[in-house]
Amino acid sequence: MTSKRHIPARRFIKPTFTFLIEKKRDGGEFTQEEIRYIIDSALDGEMPQHQLAALAMAIYFSGMSAQETADLTEEMMLSGEVIDLSHIAKPKIDKYSTGGVGDKTSLVLVPLAMAAGVVVPMMCGVEHDFIINTLEKLAAVPGFKGHLSNEHFASQLARIGGAIIEQSKELAPADAKFYELRKETGTIPSLPLITGSVLSRKLAEGSEGLVIDVKWGNGSFIKDLEQAKQLARSMTRVGRSMKRRCVALVTDMNQPLGDSVGTALEIKEAIQLLKGEGPEDMKELVLKLGMEIVRLAGVAGSTLSAKQTVLRHLSDGSALEKFKDLIKAQGGDVSFIDHPEKFVPARHIRKLPAPKRGYVHTINAAMIARGVHILGAGAEKPDGKVDHAVGVSEIRKVGTQVKQGEPLMMIHYNDEAKLEQALEYFKNAYRLAPKRPTPPPLIVERVA
Repeated sequence: MTSKRHIPARRFIKPTFTFLIEKKRDGGEFTQEEIRYIIDSALDGEMPQHQLAALAMAIYFSGMSAQETADLTEEMMLSGEVIDLSHIAKPKIDKYSTGGVGDKTSLVLVPLAMAAGVVVPMMCGVEHDFIINTLEKLAAVPGFKGHLSNEHFASQLARIGGAIIEQSKELAPADAKFYELRKETGTIPSLPLITGSVLSRKLAEGSEGLVIDVKWGNGSFIKDLEQAKQLARSMTRVGRSMKRRCVALVTDMNQPLGDSVGTALEIKEAIQLLKGEGPEDMKELVLKLGMEIVRLAGVAGSTLSAKQTVLRHLSDGSALEKFKDLIKAQGGDVSFIDHPEKFVPARHIRKLPAPKRGYVHTINAAMIARGVHILGAGAEKPDGKVDHAVGVSEIRKVGTQVKQGEPLMMIHYNDEAKLEQALEYFKNAYRLAPKRPTPPPLIVERVA
């Protein structure tokens, strides 16, 4: 592990915090020294919280240039430890998603990339409030440990080529401080602050490149398509300026991904996908993101070669074997991967009946996610316990025709009282119409 915090080469005259706030408020551009001073002052508590909040709001409204955002990213990255993976010869590429309902691509892409000879150093941070993150899903596997020291993390990467762990507090501590501030001040959607946050953490992990899945829609904190495209451009531009390979896909999050939302239910679906089976939308997203990973890593050159590489590792079982290697390395019971029926099912399963005949016109993915959290799949409850059996499956997608009374989804639950609360969200999530709508494209744009 290394820490690369540096001292300015030339003398820097410290400005007042009020000057910095006013400069950004009026559309001015910070120098690298000023950004370094802001980060240092935030970390050591020198800048008062109210002025830090005012600065975050000024950045939210005035934005930052590409150079400012790159400087912010670098200073955040260097605010703590930076993991050195240079002793690992294989290409080191990570994947990041802005968070999606039912999105279990990381569970598939990490072992898929490992099978293709790519090292994947994945640390998972906190998602927005209604998203179940990858580690919460993996916790459904008995014994799985999501917390590893940075040394153990690097050792596991060298040994098996992949790891999925919780975000290390030693990495980019400035980002953690700013993230809490952004939550309190309503500045979470700030594009330069999102860019700095994500890239500072990902690059501190030792990644040489990054494939980014920027989601937009009712199931994402990014509701506007144009904003999603701008974020994708910002991330790839800053990544390149920091000499890292970077590509982003803008993808649709206006309905859940795959057929299920939950923890154990999504692990089961991921196992299907690792066998080359599963829902078509998830297969498409895994294919497209997987192709980007192997091309970015230099494992495959052409688009055709990348596609063949991804499909081969899914069909020959090598990706599934790597998934078992990862589960075993982090203490998980591999027999649950070999025999998914071992996951304890919910005591009750009931359908959500269609109220009338028609086509599924729209689905509010966030409402489905909130309903699943109420059932017990969310980790924000006071006791911190997650019910891994609950969730929804067999989700009918946009464009599907249903008859009155046919299931729009199957609800897996253990508590009748929680079901009654969750049903309000599930019922309100669906809109039916007499005419078939055009399903939205899953992949909206590629930014490289």
